[in-house]
Amino acid sequence: MVRYEVTFDATWSAETHLHFPPNPHFSGLIGGTHNDKVVFWQLGEVASDGIERMAESGVKSPLDSEIDTAARSGNAYSLISGGGIGRSPGSVSTTFEMNSSHPLLTVVSMIAPSPDWFVGVSGLRLFQDGHWLGEAVLELDPYDAGTDSGVDFTSANDDTNPSDQITILTDFPFEDNAPLGTFTFRLLCPNPPAGDINGDCRVDFSDLTLLLSNWMLDCNQNPMNPACP
Repeated sequence: MVRYEVTFDATWSAETHLHFPPNPHFSGLIGGTHNDKVVFWQLGEVASDGIERMAESGVKSPLDSEIDTAARSGNAYSLISGGGIGRSPGSVSTTFEMNSSHPLLTVVSMIAPSPDWFVGVSGLRLFQDGHWLGEAVLELDPYDAGTDSGVDFTSANDDTNPSDQITILTDFPFEDNAPLGTFTFRLLCPNPPAGDINGDCRVDFSDLTLLLSNWMLDCNQNPMNPACP
């Protein structure tokens, strides 16, 4: 198990984009770490109920429940849940855990105000060729969830039925094609000391507690146990 920090640096401003709304902000970060047997959102696919609610209202539920369901089936490992950005430009960070059996991550945030627009990453792989990436930086494009037909930041609710596919917004009001910011993923403890079980770069009683809770665990006999890598 390793621990990462994600930092959302929002650069969206009147200087970067011609069209800029009043009270520009982003909803709280929400996502999860998972394997390749589950996809929470994907370009060109129809949004789940969780993605629709996040993109339209900035709420974390039921996307958090979708991630929890994947975790109970063994396809997700941890929930990513952090704060939002009350005014763009701005920045926010949160931490999360991963293991080599769940090397992918998905995280999103609503562009606000907007009909159903968001920024995010889907299925980013941080464990590659037997190694954890020390750092990854991704520029953030605006996405349309395809669930509301509004065309401007403050358009009235206009449900799209049936829903369209998730697309990248490249026309009004984002014809500037400038990124809205970046997600930076940084490995917090690239060289953990021996005995550091929880990935916090130190050995203390919390590591001993984890060790004792898994005493005599055999991952060959019980590979689906959440403690197994």
